[in-house]
Amino acid sequence: MVTGKPATSADPRLVLVDGATDIDVFEVAEVGNPIIVARSPFLFEVGEELHVRLDARETTVRVVNHRSDGMTELELL
Repeated sequence: MVTGKPATSADPRLVLVDGATDIDVFEVAEVGNPIIVARSPFLFEVGEELHVRLDARETTVRVVNHRSDGMTELELL
């Protein structure tokens, strides 16, 4: 179970980084430590590592789970 809090407008914006382009493909639902729960129209593979921008900081996340409610759990690395 992910412990966190419901996302609010003050929560970080999470975007996929492709070179110099930010692609807005995530809707953040919960922010925990180290798990972020988000919805995306794309189905990333479990274990896949994605280069993302979390607010102003670039980082890497790993897809750890696709939940039955359609949400994806991303682990901050």
